[in-house]
Amino acid sequence: MSKSKKDKSEKSHKAKVKPQDTLENLSDRTVDNVAVSKTTDLPKLSKKTYEKELKHLEIELVKFQEWIKHQGLKVVVIFEGRDAAGKGGAIKSIVQSLNPRICRIVALGKPSDQERTQWYFQRYTAELPAAGEIVLFDRSWYNRAGVEHVMGYCTHEEYVEFLRSCPEFENMIQRSGIILIKYWFSVNDTEQETRFQDRIKDPRKRWKFSPMDLEARSRWVEYSKAKDDMFNATDTQLSPWYVIDGDDKRRARLNCINHLLANISYEDVLPKPFDLPPLQNKMIYVRPPIHLQNFIPDVTSHLDK
Repeated sequence: MSKSKKDKSEKSHKAKVKPQDTLENLSDRTVDNVAVSKTTDLPKLSKKTYEKELKHLEIELVKFQEWIKHQGLKVVVIFEGRDAAGKGGAIKSIVQSLNPRICRIVALGKPSDQERTQWYFQRYTAELPAAGEIVLFDRSWYNRAGVEHVMGYCTHEEYVEFLRSCPEFENMIQRSGIILIKYWFSVNDTEQETRFQDRIKDPRKRWKFSPMDLEARSRWVEYSKAKDDMFNATDTQLSPWYVIDGDDKRRARLNCINHLLANISYEDVLPKPFDLPPLQNKMIYVRPPIHLQNFIPDVTSHLDK
């Protein structure tokens, strides 16, 4: 294939949602003949409806997990997006019914001094799955295209090199047999502020805040441009970005799980129900007195009275 034909072919397989059509700006419309809809046009999903549908999806996730283990598949799912867009909640809704030995979360902190001298992707490759494993990246190597680039934590040369080498890196790990799925969670600025205010008021959530979050909010447009440029370079036919409207957290979680399950064909290989063996009770053995054991205090005795 000639270079010109190859370039034309690659362009034809570019992202279905173009950078200028980010979900922060999209209303119901069609992009490249693909329907794109904001769930913000729908009412907030009720908790009752959400929990009913989630219960059904959790059963499917367990089947999905067992199929991954049975077939020895290797799955990587990347979660990126705006602060407070719902990445963490979506990850939690996926893993809460799964085996942590099969499905694990990777959320790396700042690189150490030694890691800063390594190949940029090196510390992420150490977290890639073995056969029969699912790895969920809560933030990923895309930090370089987002926070590091916007906040000046990397040089312009390092940033440009990342955009050039990232598609090659992802193609390489996919050729090795890893299934790669990338999600971007979008949220509008009004909803983000509502969630930030909720975090400020709730002591259980205040730890989620960092000075970086506040600085990122003051650089909303810069982050939008960085995201658009990142999509332009890394939203490829082999490794597309899938955008999730996160304005309604419950809808976002259900949409994410449904899409994940639809991306990898699986079969039901769950063990069938079985009978428990009888409890052993005919062995001559005298247990030590129970008062010799250190029981923790029962602080719940006053509850429900």
